[in-house]
Amino acid sequence: MPTPNLSAIRQQLERTVGPSPWYWNSFPAFRSLSGQRFTWTHHGEQGPVGYLVTLGHEQEPEQPRLALNTYCRPFLVPPNYLGIWCPEGRSIRLICFDPDQLKAFDLAEVAGWFKPSSDRIYATTAPVADFEVPLALGPGMHKIEVPQEFAAVDELIAPTSYKALSKDDPAFALFVFYLQAGLVEVLPQKWFTAAQYEVGRQWISRAARDAESHRIFGDCFGVGTFLLEEEGCRLAEWVERKS
Repeated sequence: MPTPNLSAIRQQLERTVGPSPWYWNSFPAFRSLSGQRFTWTHHGEQGPVGYLVTLGHEQEPEQPRLALNTYCRPFLVPPNYLGIWCPEGRSIRLICFDPDQLKAFDLAEVAGWFKPSSDRIYATTAPVADFEVPLALGPGMHKIEVPQEFAAVDELIAPTSYKALSKDDPAFALFVFYLQAGLVEVLPQKWFTAAQYEVGRQWISRAARDAESHRIFGDCFGVGTFLLEEEGCRLAEWVERKS
C-alpha cells in the first residue's frame, strides 16, 4: 500500500460531504438530466426555517424543491439522480430522487414545524427509491437488498453512532456501503470510546477513502482529522489535531 499523503488527505477532506446544516458548503452542486443546475441554500440560524438547507434551481434558489433537516448528507447517484442518507431511528435511511421530478414548494409549508420535528427530509415529490439498513448489524460484511436505482454507486461511507455496552466499547462505527455489490461492511471504531472521548460533544462527522493509499480518513468533530489503519477500525494517526 502507498504511504498516505497527508497534504492530499487534507484536500480530499475539504471535498468530503458532512451533515446538514454544519457542512452544507460541502454539498455537491450538480446538473440534472435535463441540464438544469441545482444548488444548495442555508437559511441561517434564526427564525422558523433557521438551520434548514434547501435545494433549488440555480436561477430560482428562493423556490426550494427539497429541504433537509439535521444530519442529512447528499450524494450523487450516477448518471443523474440525487441520493440522501440520514439516520432514521435505529437505522440508516438511503433515499434517491430524480431532480427533474422535484416540484417547487413554498418555504411556509415547512416553517415552524419541520426544524423541531423528527422528519429529516421534506419534498412534495416521492423518491424513486428508499430503503433502510439497521444499525444493529454486527461488525463485518453483510448482504443487503439495494434498489436498482442505487446500482451505479460504488462506495459510500456513513459514520454513525453505535451501541456501546460499556465505556470501553466503540461508540461510533463506519457503515461502508458497496451499493453496486449489494453489501455493507460495518467497521466499529475501536479507538472512539466514551472512556477516551466526550461522546455527543465529539463525534465522527464525515469520512472518505484516500484515492492513493485506500485508507479511510475523516473528521472527528471537536477533535481533528484522523487516518485509520488499513483494516479500518483503529486509529493510525492524527492528520491534524485541535489543541
